[in-house]
Amino acid sequence: MGIETDVRNLATDMGREVGTAGHDDARGYILDRLHDMGIAPYLPGGFEASYSSDDQEFSNILAAVPGKDLFLAPVLLGAHYDTCGSLPGADDNAAAVAVLLEVANWIRVDPTDRSVIFAFFDAEEPPHFLLPSMGSIRFFEDQRLGPIHAAVIMDLVGHDVPVPGLEDLLFVMGMESNEGLGEVLQGCPAEPGIRVLPTLNEYVGDMSDHHIFRLNEVPYLFLSCATWQHYHQPTDTTDKLNYRKIEAIARYMARLTIQISSNPLAGEFEGYDTTSIEVGFIKDTMGPALSGLGMPRPPENRREIRELVSTMMTHFGL
Repeated sequence: MGIETDVRNLATDMGREVGTAGHDDARGYILDRLHDMGIAPYLPGGFEASYSSDDQEFSNILAAVPGKDLFLAPVLLGAHYDTCGSLPGADDNAAAVAVLLEVANWIRVDPTDRSVIFAFFDAEEPPHFLLPSMGSIRFFEDQRLGPIHAAVIMDLVGHDVPVPGLEDLLFVMGMESNEGLGEVLQGCPAEPGIRVLPTLNEYVGDMSDHHIFRLNEVPYLFLSCATWQHYHQPTDTTDKLNYRKIEAIARYMARLTIQISSNPLAGEFEGYDTTSIEVGFIKDTMGPALSGLGMPRPPENRREIRELVSTMMTHFGL
């Protein structure tokens, strides 16, 4: 199996809306893949962490690879597997699910210092988004066995960023949640095929399952290529994705997990200023493309970073 195969098997015309046959098929596919890889469940009762809300049934899928030190709090890697309505959801969020499966397969062979939880969350999409029925919220409040060292969430990681010259960007939000994550990102160069651009979560808001971790002051990162013209559309199909980019993101995700696992993340939550780190990444990552955004030079302070972000969001629909 590979990433493209997983995406194509998940992103069907039936979609993966909660309560539909497509949703059941996707759940079964993920369970089969985890079983075939020989990965263990996170919970004693098996991979499926079922729950109900308003007479509707849901199921998070939770797996884990034991780390070298079982007494350390685990790292959580997460992505939702449902879709918004009966849409193919190739980018949203089959690509991230495929990355999660790929990283799980690598880490089971070469475990990290800490155990790693692989969380395939249910019910991220409307009408459940940020409500008690949302899978990540139910995991954190009802299904979690103990503290989480850090959470890394992926959503919309399959497409080219619709900005000329910056198609290979991967945005990383949440570095501000812990100073150790700034160290991790600075010490984890991007893979060939992607450029990494860390920025503040506040610029886009809680767009996905990292919401509940941020609220509870758990260090987190949110990886995304932002929205695009096929977001929540029937055209979010497998032929639109950049599989070379997705594979690079998977390799980056694996190295990021290793680095996060070995970093104590000892600082206080949101207790430091990330401006200098962001400026450094913008200079290294965006370079000449800045002139096309109407900026004669890289930003040097928070105000200028905000102006750059606003320009990108306004003019390119990010």
